[in-house]
Amino acid sequence: MPSTREIRRRIRSVKNLAQITRAMEMVSASKMRRAQRNVLATRPYADRMLDVMGELTSRAVSRTGTLLEVRENVRAVAVIFITPDRGLAGSLVTNVLRRGSRFILDERQRGRNIYTMAVGKKGRDFLARTGQELAAEVTKLGDYPRLADILGVATNMIDGFLAGRFDEAHVVYSQFVNTLVQRPVIKRILPVEAPADPTGASFDYTYEPDRDDVLRELLPRFVEVQLYQAVLESIASEHSARMVAMRNATDNAKELQRDLTLSYNKTRQANITKEVSEIASGAAALAE
Repeated sequence: MPSTREIRRRIRSVKNLAQITRAMEMVSASKMRRAQRNVLATRPYADRMLDVMGELTSRAVSRTGTLLEVRENVRAVAVIFITPDRGLAGSLVTNVLRRGSRFILDERQRGRNIYTMAVGKKGRDFLARTGQELAAEVTKLGDYPRLADILGVATNMIDGFLAGRFDEAHVVYSQFVNTLVQRPVIKRILPVEAPADPTGASFDYTYEPDRDDVLRELLPRFVEVQLYQAVLESIASEHSARMVAMRNATDNAKELQRDLTLSYNKTRQANITKEVSEIASGAAALAE
């Protein structure tokens, strides 16, 4: 049985750990609220762009040689992993990596080549550790990235598709549902899949200089916004998962502290009882 000194030292360690996890929980809660606002603020813009894209693509004459081209014989696929730079977010990173790995295995079984890209340090390290061909990467985006921060990966992906290095591009990220639910998803962003019945299709828009030029310029911006939206969803999911994980860690630390305090009191009581019995036995021996 450990001594009372050892138990007191463990109690102090667990108490300090609970204070750290509590502070991390509060920081993550603050960042989560701002990340949620960023996600909700970009959704109307992305939805409106989707409507305009639907109206444009419904009247497009030719899709060959554009980001709308759907190729029948898919020989190569690009996969973009969007993960956090840091851990301590529960099972969020593991779920995203497992979902992406399963997708890569399925595509390779179909005889397709894989090109991987990474947004975030955890995904980059995983791809490098498993020997994947890393075509592009970006890390240290921070908690509030700008659209310009992910343009390198977006441009690499768009140029690779137009040049024919790969025929499809998919993004793997954690979709923010609510504070307690973050769902790992795979979304195809190339070729662009516009809605079949866009909201704005009933309006007769006038485009300058013409519809094809607007569509050609809008397609890359649309892909960039889709990728940026996925990054914002991943960041909101990260802070939500970390807040929940730190709250659970704090609760576990407090429970462990209570158990250690109970063990300390029992050990102390046992030591006192032992000392009293030794004193009584010594006094009885002296009396005899």
